[in-house]
Amino acid sequence: MNTEKYDIIIIGGGPIGLACGLQAQKAGLSYLILEKGCLVNSLYNYPANMTFFSTSERLEIGDVPFVSNNAKPTRSEALEYYRRVAIHKKLNIRLFEAVLEVKSSLKETYEIVTKKRTYEAKNVVIASGFYDIPHKLGVKGEDLTKVTHYYTEPHFYAFQKVLVVGANNSAVDAALETWRKGADVTMVIRGESIGERVKYWAKPDIENRIKEGSINTFFNSEVEEITEDLVIVKTPEGLVKVENDWVISMTGYQPNLDFLKKIGIHLSADEIMKPQYDENSMETNLPNIYLAGVICGGMNTHSLFIENSRVHAERIIEKIKSNFE
Repeated sequence: MNTEKYDIIIIGGGPIGLACGLQAQKAGLSYLILEKGCLVNSLYNYPANMTFFSTSERLEIGDVPFVSNNAKPTRSEALEYYRRVAIHKKLNIRLFEAVLEVKSSLKETYEIVTKKRTYEAKNVVIASGFYDIPHKLGVKGEDLTKVTHYYTEPHFYAFQKVLVVGANNSAVDAALETWRKGADVTMVIRGESIGERVKYWAKPDIENRIKEGSINTFFNSEVEEITEDLVIVKTPEGLVKVENDWVISMTGYQPNLDFLKKIGIHLSADEIMKPQYDENSMETNLPNIYLAGVICGGMNTHSLFIENSRVHAERIIEKIKSNFE
């Protein structure tokens, strides 16, 4: 099979990866977007009933209007929007094709290797997001089938004993929605309160449910062990055994920084592990390899969002264009 050659290979088919493709298309550059899952895979894995904190116009890419029923769109509206962008703009994208390796060649280009084939490109843009690797609890029993790090919709948990780990938006959504479907919900929160980043319409709701005792909550606590029938929680008062059917661990996610290190991209030595790149061009320490989107923040995954990452696509393509001039 002949190696396919492009000006740009874009790794990641999320909103920012699509934005990079749109900018490349606009600049007349040949490109291919490679996505290891479905289109905008990270958004697909969001809770089914999720509402964005951002308004629809702040999620727009490629000058394509995003019209939603309310100011703040839902997950389903976002999935429909980005799918229609991909169709309308005829984006060159291949789904369910994970990139395994990026290596330099003798031709001053890069080889991008997937299970299906090898591509060749002068430039590589990594826009792989951060939603693929969950932060693990690191406790005995976490590998039981009753434990999930992704929450989709609440009906499955109706009339069940559900323990939710976490204090931010995903945890709050899971706790409130499953409770409203009749689940007996317990929350385990490492800190002393619900997270400050929780959406303003959900924060008083969860706090009131906790205050009235509808959702039992252990603050300043951690999961010690998970068994088939129980969760053992370490609280300030000692160990507590909680009867349990399901554990929804919403402790956050992290980017695939090992992939960046394997390629040769430098990471900061601190706990943030921020990749090295030029703020103006988004080019890393490796020539013609660029970063876009949330992955630029390293472990600080709450510093970048769709709305403040869209500009990365413009910076990258502007730099690549200048190399062709």
